[in-house]
Amino acid sequence: MPTPTDGTATTAAAEAGSFHTTLAANTATLATTAPAAGAGALLPVAYSVEETDEFAAADQHLALLDKAAELAEQQAQQEREQTERDRVAALIDSGGLDGWIAEALQILDLSQSFAPGVKKIILAESGGNPRAINTWDSNARRGTPSQGLMQTIPSTFKHYVHPDVADRPITDPVANITAGIRYMIEHYGLETLEAGGRSNGSGDYVGY
Repeated sequence: MPTPTDGTATTAAAEAGSFHTTLAANTATLATTAPAAGAGALLPVAYSVEETDEFAAADQHLALLDKAAELAEQQAQQEREQTERDRVAALIDSGGLDGWIAEALQILDLSQSFAPGVKKIILAESGGNPRAINTWDSNARRGTPSQGLMQTIPSTFKHYVHPDVADRPITDPVANITAGIRYMIEHYGLETLEAGGRSNGSGDYVGY
């Protein structure tokens, strides 16, 4: 196209150059003052490597403390069990009523916590005499008197005595107790054994 000769092209070019210069200056200003991309948004806290290692060490320390406490409790439980075994062994070695009861419960694999209830039954039934024989009740009149610590008749003794002591006589203290306990559990339950036998409305002992 022909170039104007009146000077308008020169003026327009000058104005365009001035506009571009101003625009570039404003752009530079915005670049230095505008917020960075994402400014104002909540960002997650970044922990340093040192902080992460510190937390890991603390967690490991806590885990070791928990393990130590668990092992200590296991050891304490083992010591309690050994103490109880030693106590029962000493009772059995000493003999007598408490020793016979302890041995019978051990043979039956029952807790020694039943010992007071068993002792109460024995004292009510025979007064703690392993050779006691009832000569006056209905069983005696039938010719099958109750005998021993827990006053079992021969047929009951033979049926309920524990196999480990089945070769012993009815008046054997430990064998008699195993038979009496097994009979009572089958007919009246562990609760009655623990309670020391049956009782009436007045709380008096009732034979089994």
